[in-house]
Amino acid sequence: MPEQALPVIWYVLWVVLWVVYFVLDSKTLGLGTLFPFLARNEREEAALQEAVGPFWDGDEVWLITAGGATFAAFPLTYAVMFSALYVPFFLLLFALFYRAVGLEFMSKVKDPGWHNAWRWAFTVASFLVILLLGVAFANLFYGLDFDASGNKTTLFTLLNPYGILGGLTFVTLALLSGTIWGAFKVSGELEKRLEGYAHTLWVVALALFSIYMVATANRASHLLANYNQVPVLYVIPALALLLLLLVKPLLSRGAQLGAWLATSGTIALLLVTGFVGLFPNMLYSRTAPEASITAYQAAASPLTQTVMLGVALALVPVVIGYQFWAYKKFSERKIDVEEAKGYGA
Repeated sequence: MPEQALPVIWYVLWVVLWVVYFVLDSKTLGLGTLFPFLARNEREEAALQEAVGPFWDGDEVWLITAGGATFAAFPLTYAVMFSALYVPFFLLLFALFYRAVGLEFMSKVKDPGWHNAWRWAFTVASFLVILLLGVAFANLFYGLDFDASGNKTTLFTLLNPYGILGGLTFVTLALLSGTIWGAFKVSGELEKRLEGYAHTLWVVALALFSIYMVATANRASHLLANYNQVPVLYVIPALALLLLLLVKPLLSRGAQLGAWLATSGTIALLLVTGFVGLFPNMLYSRTAPEASITAYQAAASPLTQTVMLGVALALVPVVIGYQFWAYKKFSERKIDVEEAKGYGA
């Protein structure tokens, strides 16, 4: 295999890992963010817990793998990226911890104070995870502040209008994904309520998605170079918009699984749009473009990437097989709210 092909292959795998994580975990993060506002009693809370409880830990495997792949396949990218995004990634670790503990602990003890504390921990942490990731990846596409002398990115430079807009766009898409997934999983009055939320969120998501794409064309024009060179690539953002437009009619027809898949496709293609525009750069410097880091510059040695590729080809199918089994086993029936027992009790 030509040595120049390995960085490209690993760039594609790197993108796939991040995209799969965003798609799978968005439903849990979205439902978690709205958790106290959706459920009106303990039974409904238990049903919502069951809707996402069996999946969140398997979904996080993709996040861990994406971080590990960045470290091993592109060590230079890992060093600069985790230095530039140190504060948001540090906060992300805390948020991931409290998201997991909140979901697992809230039903462990029958005490209102205990229950409320961990329920809100689950909610706030879920919101922070998707917001931080959304802001971080919007800035990754927009460009970070670094040059040959070092990193100049701070938390305040990340909170620029484009970064905040990107963060809110991903948050809204996650809320849409979570409410549709919840409606797909539960039954009765709670299902109808979740569908009502989803219809409202779809309007907000469509508006923010449209503004974000316009902002990308105007504020992150470096991403358009690859699209202008190969115009057929414009199909990617166009398909993302088409899938988002399909969510509303699918919901109206009661095709909840189809609506969730369309929302997931929008999230995936929104990320792919950014990564395709970014290539061959992995880290773009908006203050000193000549200092940007490409996949070729950041790649580990050919031997390392070859060995890792063999490991990935052997183990990734195992992870995919496990997740397919989990989703099939726990998605075969609707959750009856009156019989729901919760998660982690």
